[in-house]
Amino acid sequence: MSKITTVSGSPPLLHEGFVVPAFVAAAGERAAMRFVEFFTANIRNPNTRRAYGRAVGDFFGWCEQHELSLAQLQPVHVAAYVEQLGQTRSAPTVKQHLAGIRMLFDWLVIGQVMPTNPAASVRGPKHVVEIGKTPVLSAEEVRAVLDAIDVDTEIGLRDRALIALLLYTFARIGAALRMRGEDVFSQERRLWARLHEKGGKQHRMPCHHTLEVYLLDYMERTGLAAEPKRMLFPTRDRQTRELGERALTQREALSMIGRRLKAAGINVPAGCHSFRATGITVYMENGGTLERAQKMAAHSSPRTTKLYDRTADKISQDEVERILV
Repeated sequence: MSKITTVSGSPPLLHEGFVVPAFVAAAGERAAMRFVEFFTANIRNPNTRRAYGRAVGDFFGWCEQHELSLAQLQPVHVAAYVEQLGQTRSAPTVKQHLAGIRMLFDWLVIGQVMPTNPAASVRGPKHVVEIGKTPVLSAEEVRAVLDAIDVDTEIGLRDRALIALLLYTFARIGAALRMRGEDVFSQERRLWARLHEKGGKQHRMPCHHTLEVYLLDYMERTGLAAEPKRMLFPTRDRQTRELGERALTQREALSMIGRRLKAAGINVPAGCHSFRATGITVYMENGGTLERAQKMAAHSSPRTTKLYDRTADKISQDEVERILV
């Protein structure tokens, strides 16, 4: 974490090289130290750091506007902030903000900076999700995307292999982009992919025969097969126009997906996660089970997997024609 800032007009203060909001610094050295520890030692995921940093920064800015100090905070203050936030933000965003605020105060309580957690008893808005919002492509659309890629170039080979990996292994884009050449390996006469999930967890998946062809073709023709320590999906070097050393970022992968969809003539606002959702949906349509889909997708709960299953979304024309009016 490089810095945490607030939306308040008060200037943040430096503490051991990190930016600490003035609201926290005003509570003393111990509070500032625990704040820094929360975002460095306690939270390891950079995306969570950014999200929670914005959440607590916005809340502290609100507290300063209402002339509150850290020691004065009560559940009624947190509840008022959540109520106000809900007027302009979606329920999931409000729940995420409240989660970040609650976790930080838990950390301050453990560090004896605060006697109690003022957010512990505050409830967020109700939000029940039964159908995921991720756009899902049809099998024909995915095939069109793959077939439209020019595989006479290294970039084309890379993009086809990455899209196929997301589709056939139900991989998260972050897990795919952390892979190295050695994470594609042979075992029991078949090719496997080792995905690096959140929290340092590893998830292994056997490769679909189509994915196996794409991965081997990509790695052999680009020389990655002989360099197992290199990132599996690197960026293109601007000078040599060849594959470099640095791994693609998620933003770069999303831009690539957009270009490939456009080239295939598909006008769907799909992203990297769409291929994960599409893979799960097609798997379920062809007789796959929710239990196995959950394991393949490395979900901790079958409810999460069910959000990606869109088989129930499809209503046949015959069913519609039953409305006899």
